[in-house]
Amino acid sequence: MTTVTDRRLERGDAVRPAASIVHLGPGAFFRAFNAVYTADAMEAEGGDWGIVAVSLKSPTARDQLKPQDGVYTSVSLTPEGAEYRVIPSIVDVLVAPEDPEAVLEAMTAPATKIVSLTVTEKGYCHEPSTGRLNLKHPDIAHDLGGGAPRSAPGFLVEALARRRAAGLAPFTVLSCDNLPSNGHLAKAIVLEFARNRDADLADWIEANVPFPATMVDRITPATTESDVEDLAAAQGYADPGCVLHEPFRQWVIEDDFVAGRPAWEAGGAQFVSAVEAHENMKLRCLNGTHSTLAYLGYLAGYETVAETVADPAFAKLCQKLWREEIVPTLEKPEGEDLEAYCAALLERYRNPAIRHRTWQIAMDGSQKLPQRILGTVADNLAAENQPSGLILAVAAWMRYVGGVDEKGAVIDVRDPLADRLKAASDGAADDAATVDALLAEREVFSPELAGDARFRDALVKAYSDLKARGSAAVVAEFVA
Repeated sequence: MTTVTDRRLERGDAVRPAASIVHLGPGAFFRAFNAVYTADAMEAEGGDWGIVAVSLKSPTARDQLKPQDGVYTSVSLTPEGAEYRVIPSIVDVLVAPEDPEAVLEAMTAPATKIVSLTVTEKGYCHEPSTGRLNLKHPDIAHDLGGGAPRSAPGFLVEALARRRAAGLAPFTVLSCDNLPSNGHLAKAIVLEFARNRDADLADWIEANVPFPATMVDRITPATTESDVEDLAAAQGYADPGCVLHEPFRQWVIEDDFVAGRPAWEAGGAQFVSAVEAHENMKLRCLNGTHSTLAYLGYLAGYETVAETVADPAFAKLCQKLWREEIVPTLEKPEGEDLEAYCAALLERYRNPAIRHRTWQIAMDGSQKLPQRILGTVADNLAAENQPSGLILAVAAWMRYVGGVDEKGAVIDVRDPLADRLKAASDGAADDAATVDALLAEREVFSPELAGDARFRDALVKAYSDLKARGSAAVVAEFVA
């Protein structure tokens, strides 16, 4: 069987662009999103905007992509069938733990203009409830001790320090993670790390390095072996690095770049002066209901989001949340119709070709909940509106991290705090004690929210209802 590299050569893409972007976190979302937009930009406007993709932990992306010269297949899963495209924008793949110096050389190369990130919430090594750098995080403690960097903040600060010492212009730091004010968070984390290392360096970074915020949106299910086999059958070549995604995509970017950028607008990217209203819309409307469906849907026995919203009660749950608890907290983003946006979200969820697993979305909930749900809960409570649906979602997360589903089977909980959360749940004498033990987790719940009796009491009731009657029955009654 031929390879995806052969297919690229057939297309006439033998000449690869020079690299000017280093990307930290070359997972499926980056390949389905950033790299595709960058391919669009180079096809439309040219330019050497090749990407050096850097894995901070796992060699998987390197092992998949390096043998095929970085090219891979982007598979768009439409309701009518799959559409295939070979993406040639990645020019090298590095694994940081194997050769951190090679990563720093790429980041300090004079041609490097942008360092972008999709490292997920936990990659910022921060405390989600406060936004502060977690100085006790083992990777941060190591990096501040002077060893070869392990963390994203450590690599960014070391690379910027070297560029400053060499008299090179800085690069733009472009966060593309699903976090509110992701550019501001990245800047705060980098500056706090730098100040713990060298105050003058921190001042130089603050004065010279832009950290534009972004809003990113494209549902990207995890690729399975079956997906790789389906691609080979359909296209006649092998590609273990392929990624699958929905047709929809949206990228809103603050236009603040120190050394230029690709023409990402050629792929439909929106450049704005401030992205906050767009990202709040997406984090609360999409990610908030996604997490709600993940925990309640998983507990109800549904494997994917499409299966979950095929249950009319869960579809009504989304609509009720948007109408009564989420949209009222939002400032209308420029150029957006919030009612139409939410209606389009439900259609995206219903796409039967997207097998976005509830278990996958449920991962790292301790890091995601503050941004996706708890902020909306707090805003509702401040407005004297009881957000019962979102409280039900938080209760479902508490059931989920207990590690046992409604049939008594063990849940494979993937979360940085998984052991601690399970211990808190297991050590509680009753439902109220379980809720109180989890509310005491300050990396998840702020003292103000945890101490709000309206929230706590409603959470105890919702948790008890889920234990007694199960997710499907509770949701059906809630939307009746």
